[in-house]
Amino acid sequence: MRSLRPHTLRARLTLGLLVLLAVSCAAVGLAAVVELNGFLTSRLDEQLTEAGNRFAVSLEHKQELPKDDHDGDEHADTRRQATGTFGARLVDGTVTNAAVVRPTGTLNADLSAADRERLAAVPADGRGHSVGLSALGEYRVIATRGLDGDVLITGMPLEPVEAAVHRLELVAGIVFGAALTAAGVAGALWVRWSLRPLSRVAATATRVSELPLASGEVALPPRAPESDPRGEVGRVAGAFNRMLGHVEDALTKRHASEERLRSFAADASHELRTPVASVRGHAELALLHPGPLPPEITRALQRIAAESTRMGAMVDDLLLLARLDAGRPLETAPVDLTRLVLDALTDARATGSGHRWELDLPEDPVTVTGDAHRLQQVLANLLSNARLHTPAGTKVTVTLETDGSTASLKVHDDGPGIPEDIQPGVFERFTRADRSTKAETGGAGLGLSIVAAVVEAHGGSVTVESEPGSTTFTVRIAKA
Repeated sequence: MRSLRPHTLRARLTLGLLVLLAVSCAAVGLAAVVELNGFLTSRLDEQLTEAGNRFAVSLEHKQELPKDDHDGDEHADTRRQATGTFGARLVDGTVTNAAVVRPTGTLNADLSAADRERLAAVPADGRGHSVGLSALGEYRVIATRGLDGDVLITGMPLEPVEAAVHRLELVAGIVFGAALTAAGVAGALWVRWSLRPLSRVAATATRVSELPLASGEVALPPRAPESDPRGEVGRVAGAFNRMLGHVEDALTKRHASEERLRSFAADASHELRTPVASVRGHAELALLHPGPLPPEITRALQRIAAESTRMGAMVDDLLLLARLDAGRPLETAPVDLTRLVLDALTDARATGSGHRWELDLPEDPVTVTGDAHRLQQVLANLLSNARLHTPAGTKVTVTLETDGSTASLKVHDDGPGIPEDIQPGVFERFTRADRSTKAETGGAGLGLSIVAAVVEAHGGSVTVESEPGSTTFTVRIAKA
């Protein structure tokens, strides 16, 4: 069940205004009802006091009137008595006579035992008391002592007072309800108008939050309109715009630094290719010398050739990454991913005969749109990574599957896994999953970064899940 609590500041302010107004209206209405009830009751007490106990005295020596006998006026004094006036005589706490004035005369009051007990409980203090009579309704009565030691009770109905109070309650409810409705609509419009600058700040912040700020050139949206700086909303808008200015400056400087670094890496890689190739060529030429060479010299030349080869591969990788970072477009053509997987696994079996290689392919060929050479490099790097960072005898399984619109390539091995502290940055440059691996076999830590860059250039994604005994790299690319 969804919470009914308002979530927006505008809704909370409007609700708060309505609650305060409702409490104020309820307080005013309650005070008016209580005051009116007290005023009308006191006026009724004054009327009872002015009327005195003449009606009840006329019952003092009168025998019980026959029911519905309207000739009893000669026995009961109804002069100046309002219709509904009640009179009763009590002797030793027992009601002996009770009558009520009607428009046609006086009638005996048909009292129940409970009514008689309530009348007997009224103190003879000459003050007004409210009594509920089952036969007549609510009455305001005054009890006084008669000349014969009896108690005389005179009362008037509370129905006019209750009717006036209920009328006030109804009118107050209608008026206050209409006032609350009008105040709610007007308050909502006023709060909405007052918070328009804050809404524009929120809209600008939302657009900024949707921008990719991790890399590349970022164009921030227009600043939020500023209102009166003396108000809270105006100060928030001003501070937010200043913060956006600082963020934009920082992003511009970061982008310029990235461009300089990317340009340097591309230029350095390009310039290093020739001298590295020259060093490797001279070393290989020296090794082909027909004359005898000391073993130390031969070993040194072999190491120079191996390291220059490794450096040449690193330079090529750096140049590729620089070009991908610069947004160089790749070739786009239909690529038979199934054929690439078969070729890559064949090469892996030849170079890693100590591992167990398995393949799981769908029945139909899987075709994607992209650069076949770069996708072949992705497969080679993933399989090389599994071979170099797992011991001999490890089983490596390559799985290719499709869900209709996306091709998924998984490379799974049951090796020791990738340490948890390295997994978040495993696709970063110069990250090596096994820090103890020797340089001549472990690579430079650019293989997985090339995998990520090439896959992203194809509009795909690559993820890794690893724990001891199970490591899976998953590449997803849209099908052609």
